[in-house]
Amino acid sequence: MTEPVAVIAVCGHEAAYGRALAPVVDGGVSVVSNGRELFRSIAEHGRRGEETVVVPMTLGREPALVADTARTLRAVPAAQRGTTVLAEPFGTAQHLVGWLRAAAGRVPEDSALLVTAPSGDPFEDAELYRVAALVRRYGRHPLVEVAFSDGDPDLTEGIRRCRLLGARRVTLLPATFVLPEVPGPDRAERLPVDLAGTAVSAAALRRVLAERVTDARRRLREHGDDGVGAGLTAADNHGHSHTHPPGEGRSHGHAHTHSPGDAHNHPPGEDHPHDNGPATAHRHHHLSADAADRVIRSIA
Repeated sequence: MTEPVAVIAVCGHEAAYGRALAPVVDGGVSVVSNGRELFRSIAEHGRRGEETVVVPMTLGREPALVADTARTLRAVPAAQRGTTVLAEPFGTAQHLVGWLRAAAGRVPEDSALLVTAPSGDPFEDAELYRVAALVRRYGRHPLVEVAFSDGDPDLTEGIRRCRLLGARRVTLLPATFVLPEVPGPDRAERLPVDLAGTAVSAAALRRVLAERVTDARRRLREHGDDGVGAGLTAADNHGHSHTHPPGEGRSHGHAHTHSPGDAHNHPPGEDHPHDNGPATAHRHHHLSADAADRVIRSIA
């Protein structure tokens, strides 16, 4: 029989600080924002002597949420923390590209795609443009644009750009847990606008969350790793650290460091340590394209 565990889903702007997830997750999951709310939740579970797993609910654009969560967890006194472990983030930019590609595959080819999300810091917003470029590069829609639900360009401007580029129809593709409000046709000059739905379905969200919890508990049990050390470095180099896709079975591990701004790739199957400069070390995994596609199909 599986021992009970308390799960805390900590949310930032990608999940409207919890408002988008509270109606979706299982009843036993505590949905909180980072900071005092998370601190109090960890302390409460710790005083009860409960094993607790904290999952940063980012889709890959909010690495600072992971680092801030680790700092909050570290700030809770050990006597109140109990057995608490920080899980790897819910998703990464790699996951997000796969989820959006799966969603785009259900949109008619004659529709432009407008990838939408709440605005973050400049690096998070730049990441959304990169994600959208990959969705276009590996998809079948020739027109893929970006707009922010609360930033520049906003949704109305994004739709207008699509129209000027020749689109006859636009589909909003949310790269977030939050569904955007579709602008009225009068503001979009009567261009038909559809909504594709959230990047991750409710069923997939619950499944991936459960996998993150299981992996974190196994890591603590087998290696004594509470995840805090790795979490503290998540926002280094603009947060381009990453994790395994759910269900991926062909990963390999290697530890190395990157100088600021240094990005590189390794061929599938490569496994080696190396040092690229005096930056913070981190451990990550690569997977083959075939493995990534199997993962995407399994959660679509």
